[in-house]
Amino acid sequence: MKDHKHLLTPVWGKFPELFLPAEGPLSPVDIQRLISELFVFGDYYHFLIDFRDHSVTHHNHKICHMHGLKYPPESLQQIIDLTHPDDIEFVARAEEHCYAKVAEIGTQHIKDLKSSYCFRMRVSNGAYRLFHHQAIVIDVDPDYRILRSLNIHTDIQHLTAENTYKAAIMGINGRNDFYSIDPFPATKKPTSEKTKGLLSKREMEILPLVGKGLSSKAIASQLAISPLTVRVHRKNILRKMKARNSHDLVAKGIQKGLL
Repeated sequence: MKDHKHLLTPVWGKFPELFLPAEGPLSPVDIQRLISELFVFGDYYHFLIDFRDHSVTHHNHKICHMHGLKYPPESLQQIIDLTHPDDIEFVARAEEHCYAKVAEIGTQHIKDLKSSYCFRMRVSNGAYRLFHHQAIVIDVDPDYRILRSLNIHTDIQHLTAENTYKAAIMGINGRNDFYSIDPFPATKKPTSEKTKGLLSKREMEILPLVGKGLSSKAIASQLAISPLTVRVHRKNILRKMKARNSHDLVAKGIQKGLL
């Protein structure tokens, strides 16, 4: 299969312990189950990146509809070409800083970590809208180098048009990591600082469930706590985030890099 070169090739090349996989078996992928575990609040599509040749596969049909494409992209560069020119540098920096943090945490944990950030993409009418990018690793070789990742792009322009140009690494599958990352450390705050004090560990668990639109009863059932406890946490989250309602909470959660 043809090797698809793209903008992020030299960025990922800085982390051979993550991005130079040997051949390895690929597991069956239940994409809808994986997406159900992530934060999706709007129109979205997904695709897989195969890091053995950097090809793009398993596209959701919405990718063509949302971006006005005749055919699904075969290379990652075709997706990158939809990015607003002013956001290209941020995307490259976000990828570099996110995977530097993953390497610091430990490559053995790579399937239990999610990276996320926002950037503008061109849509079918030629305008640019803000999208929320999430990526999780689904296959690794015996040395924990990435074979495939699932990527989800969600149109969040209806929530917020403001991009704070921050990225995040979060734990999934039972891990509770959360790192807010500033890809421009020379002019802003330090590159990676573990977020403390804003929300408690339990509130960080509840926030994405609120974002998914789950009721207090449903959240209580999922976390094995009482609905009353959930309602108290929801009230505290709204207060701490200075949000008027759940819609405003989601927008501010994205802006602060908490989702």
